[in-house]
Parts: sequence; structure tokens; C-alpha cells
Amino acid sequence: MAYSLASRTKLANGLAMPTIHLGVYLTSGRETYQAVRWALEAGYRGIDSAQMYHNEKESGQAILDFLASDANANSLKRDHVHFTSKLASNSSYDAARKAIRKSVKECGLGYIDLFLLHSPYGGKNARLESWRAVEDAIDDGEIRIGGVSNYGVKHLQELLDSKPRILPAVNQIEVHPFNTRKEITSYCEEHDIVVEAYAPLVRALKMKHPTIVSLSKKYGCTPGQLLVRWSLQHGYVPLPKSVKRSRIVENADIGGFAIEDGDMATMDGLDEYLVTDWDPTDTA
Repeated sequence: MAYSLASRTKLANGLAMPTIHLGVYLTSGRETYQAVRWALEAGYRGIDSAQMYHNEKESGQAILDFLASDANANSLKRDHVHFTSKLASNSSYDAARKAIRKSVKECGLGYIDLFLLHSPYGGKNARLESWRAVEDAIDDGEIRIGGVSNYGVKHLQELLDSKPRILPAVNQIEVHPFNTRKEITSYCEEHDIVVEAYAPLVRALKMKHPTIVSLSKKYGCTPGQLLVRWSLQHGYVPLPKSVKRSRIVENADIGGFAIEDGDMATMDGLDEYLVTDWDPTDTA
């Protein structure tokens, strides 16, 4: 299948979102703003932020400035750019509702395309109350799509068992060949939940791994492009992160090759449950 920055992924609720997003985790201030501008100019249409990243404002401003700029030759409008943010912590319904409104105001975009519960921390009641706040924010037009992040199978099952009015469309988790998360990704596939893959580049920890190097040579691509392509061929929505203009462009240039089935299996076999950041998927 051909992939490009124009590719879209359909969600169970009938909506669609870009298949490749720029991640802005661990970036701040001017650095965030510049990375988002470069990404939009390169053709990215999805930006992934969060309350915990403290860069919703810079991300939103970069989107608004791009839409108003000469670089926007296609006259794109606000609804052509998909902006994601996430709830910093689960607690009461009221606290979550207030936090969502604050994020909408902070980014300055009028609404948030995708809003996720950032983790399952806080316990069952806090998770379900926070989800109820997401549902109501969707009803009120503050959010278009609701989802979760770092949810394990038991957290997803708990949410579905609660018979929510609105089902989670997305689960954003760390996924790459060195942490394939088969149990979670299979569950998501069965329940029509799109997997967003954060840290798809393994935070550059495995760029010199012999298998990655040899397959990159075989396909005439960079290790980063190989890893992004692996995500796409699994049906995930990858969020490659970079603050370098050339790398932002390069990471999404994955249309010129396809990884053969045998090589996909070889890459799947690299799984060592490598967690590059945090792993709340087993929390109570």
C-alpha cells in the first residue's frame, strides 16, 4: 500500500485523521513552534501535544500562523490540521472537564481534534469519570474525537464494560519492533480501536542495530524511514518526533518502498519489551 503525508486513517466513529503525525514530546517554546511550522510546511497535517508537554500554546500558535501564511499555498483551513492533546491526570469529572476547557483555550484553535486520557493512573473511578468528561466535551464541540493513551488490555476492557456513550477511537502506546505490544495491539484491532505508535523511532536507541542497518540498506532507506514504514504496515498511526527540519521531512518520506512480509516478521522478532520512557499499562 502507498503511504504519504496525505494518507488518512479511518476511525470507528466514521471520522478520519492523518496517518502520520509529528510528535512534540520533550520540546518547548521556540523549538516546538519551529518544529510544528516545518512539519506543516513539509505536508504533515497531524500534531501530537499534551498538557504534560507544556507546549499546547506554541503548537497551536504555529498552526494558526501557518494557516495565515504565504506558505499555505493550498489555502488550508483549521479543519485540515489535526491537533491532539491529552489530560495530564485522571481525577474527578469536574477537574477533567475544567482541564479540557483549559487546553482548548491554551491551544487557541477553537477545538481539539483528538483528546486522550494520557494514562490509566488514578484508579477505576477516576478513569471512568474522566472519560465521562471527554464524552461531554465532545457533545459540547470542544473535542471532535476521544481516546486513551498507555491503556493496557484491562483498562480498555474496564472502559468498554462501563458501556460508555462514546467509545474510545484511539489508544496511543509505545510500539516499535523492540516493543511490539502484541496483546494490546491485538485487543485494539478486535475492538476497532486505532493504535497510535509513540516512540516509533525507539528514541534513536536502535538506529545501529545490525538488523535495522541491513534492512535499511536493502530498501535504500534510512533506519528512521524503515521504522516508520514498519508502523504503517502494521496499520498503526506513527508519531515520529524530531526538531530538525531535514529529519522531519525525511521521517515521512516512506512512499518509495514496502517491507516484504518476511522482513516484517524478522523485525517483529526483535521484540525485547524495550520501554524507552514509561509504562503504565499494568497499573491498577
